Amino acid sequence: MTIHSVVIQKLLSTNAHLGRRVTTHHFKIFSEGTRNGMSIIDSDKTLICLRNACNFIGHLARDNARFLFVNTNALFDEIVAQMTQTVGIKNDTTWRLGGFLTNSSSPKKFRGRNKKLNLGAIQAPDCIVIFDTERKSSVIQEASRLQIPIVGLVDSSMPSDTYEKITYPVPANDSVQFVYLFCNLITKTILYEQKRSQAALAEKEDKYRSRDDVQQIDRTATKDKISVLPYEKLQPTPEDILETKQLLDKLVVLKFNGTLGTQMGFNGPKSVMEVCDGLTCLDLILNQIESFNSKYGCVIPLLLVNAPNTHDGVLKVLERHSNKNIHSLVQSQHHQGNINDLPPVSAGKQDDQDGMNSINLAEVFSSLMNDGKIDVLLAQGKEYILVLNSDNVGHIVDPKILNHLIQNNIEYCVEVMPKSSESEESNLSSIKEEFENLMPKKNLKFTHTMWMNMNFIETLVQRRAAKESLTISKLFDQSFAIKVPKSRYLPVEATSDLLLLQSDLYTFTDGILTRNTARENLADPIIELGPEFENINDFRTRFKSIPSVVGLVSLKVTGDVWFGTGITLKGKVIIQARPGMKIVVPDDTLVENKIITSQGDIGGGGPL
Repeated sequence: MTIHSVVIQKLLSTNAHLGRRVTTHHFKIFSEGTRNGMSIIDSDKTLICLRNACNFIGHLARDNARFLFVNTNALFDEIVAQMTQTVGIKNDTTWRLGGFLTNSSSPKKFRGRNKKLNLGAIQAPDCIVIFDTERKSSVIQEASRLQIPIVGLVDSSMPSDTYEKITYPVPANDSVQFVYLFCNLITKTILYEQKRSQAALAEKEDKYRSRDDVQQIDRTATKDKISVLPYEKLQPTPEDILETKQLLDKLVVLKFNGTLGTQMGFNGPKSVMEVCDGLTCLDLILNQIESFNSKYGCVIPLLLVNAPNTHDGVLKVLERHSNKNIHSLVQSQHHQGNINDLPPVSAGKQDDQDGMNSINLAEVFSSLMNDGKIDVLLAQGKEYILVLNSDNVGHIVDPKILNHLIQNNIEYCVEVMPKSSESEESNLSSIKEEFENLMPKKNLKFTHTMWMNMNFIETLVQRRAAKESLTISKLFDQSFAIKVPKSRYLPVEATSDLLLLQSDLYTFTDGILTRNTARENLADPIIELGPEFENINDFRTRFKSIPSVVGLVSLKVTGDVWFGTGITLKGKVIIQARPGMKIVVPDDTLVENKIITSQGDIGGGGPL
């Protein structure tokens, strides 16, 4: 029996699924129907709402927020009192006074027969938790006016105007058993966050005590740096296939398809451009995910967020994958606003990263939450989402990275590659041990790949409610990073990338990219193709077949150059055709360490 089934049985034992005899229209989204004239509440949706409410309470408790618990049912008094005493929160009863929030700035004086009571202004809470919502509509009205979030139990007969003011409704029967369960969950959530905060504070204090030998390091030098962990230091993937399956079952993959291939002369989405053997970038990613699902028996869903001008092209590719777990949606015009403001690609070779970084992630995730997709994924046990923002055909899903994030409870991280030379990297080793994992951001290249905890999505949406534009570039400035090998970042940004991927250097098996073991050099060849090869149609015309590049170090081609079939390139090769001159490399030609500037140099070009 799964954990989900056990929790559902627990909810059923508390009669949380038994509603009132009347089911209002707005409550029908939580209802499974009626039985004997009584509304039956969907326990799965109750569980989702419970999780969302506890996540919100935990997020506030992490920042030492003020809570106010409201209850007028005498049956719940002892339960609420025990909860507030356990978590160390004062049980404030000032809410019993009318206008306790909206008129809090006015002192309240009461005269009794034997004593005089004088109450000053109270401090507004950060969250109000109501256990008997229908009886305290006045509290809900006051909290709504002051925009204080409310967590409350709701039943099938609750009026619409009251229900709409509750920020985190929990649909359930307000039985004593369920209220006890709800209070128990709140208690454990707050205690867990308090324990985490204390542990983090203690760790920070210990770190400060050991900083005596590091105090002379310039603190301003760390502002433009990011914490980076080398991929090689990650723990290996569990050997047990069942453990790996359980790990991958917690993952969701989200990919943006908002880039057109016009820079390469392709009229359509870049992700549907053919890479090799009739397969597109999107085919390769889908096949990679399907390969993991088949190998480990897991279920990794794929969410595709398409721009309006790429959606139709993506759907044509998805027709070949109708039996796979794929969900496709169109990104609204509002989300695309920043991208459309960018200069056209034809104006120059603009980095695709700028366009992708302009996407407001909070807006995108807000749409997914409104559609109910996030809640469904959470109910399925998904914990992390892998965000892809480029046509990367490298190894997308990596259990090794996912395992590290889960084991260390990391909210989000990005994948990077070093830009700096080896000599520049060696200079960083002189930094003290405390900062040994910090690297300058200017020396790092963001690979457009990000891992994010599903619970962190709610934080993004809340920051979006504060009208904060949260782009990928802003998260890159704040996040933890993993320095990944080149095999995890093989984007298709130019025809030179196509030449490598279509050559004998790489092969694709079930969507997984495999490097030719015959190549001794760990680095890929450096390919520079002139303007005559920028258009994908010209590229295909000028190469009858892709040359063998296993032994190639670098290739630079400019001018009117044409390649036959069966060509082998080795070492450093430069082919330069002067204006008005045409150079044709014949079939079955070996070109090794040569500079070719005319047709006559093919047989005996000058050595480098």
